[in-house]
Amino acid sequence: MDEKKWYIVQTYSGQENSVKINLERRIETMQMEDKIFQVVIPEETVLEKKADGTTKEKVNKIYPGYVFVEMIVTDDSWFVVRNTPGVTGFLGSSGGGTKPVPLPHDEINPILKRAGVIQTPKLDIEKGQKVRVTAGPFMNQVGTVESVDHEKEIVTVLVEMFGRETPKQLTFDEIDTTV
Repeated sequence: MDEKKWYIVQTYSGQENSVKINLERRIETMQMEDKIFQVVIPEETVLEKKADGTTKEKVNKIYPGYVFVEMIVTDDSWFVVRNTPGVTGFLGSSGGGTKPVPLPHDEINPILKRAGVIQTPKLDIEKGQKVRVTAGPFMNQVGTVESVDHEKEIVTVLVEMFGRETPKQLTFDEIDTTV
């Protein structure tokens, strides 16, 4: 079975909210909840200074003209999204019946974090601490933290490779601190 992935849907500019509402209605009425999971318009709140010196919160769309959809692409789910009023197509699909290309996790995660859709894991981690790698070729290997970059959510872990410790950069969600 295919796994759910994120796709970018192109819309008419200024129609993102109505596309989201229409798509969510179509998902419900066409019973596609098991194939189409989330519809997100990446937005961020910024403080805007007015001429009189006061500040006002303003919500800006990070990517105007685009809606992000988490889904499993099947002929039916693809049809539902593609034929939603206001949708002009999928980003990465050249038309002519070609299926869209999903966004890689390393590209979609920063967008979802910036929009507040997923929360940044808060790790209380220090240099010299032992951690277990939970993903990739070093999975289940225990290493020692060499450095931590909380802003970029990256940890440099010394893992054993060919009999010596080698630094490996990992994201916060690729390590387990309960060793």
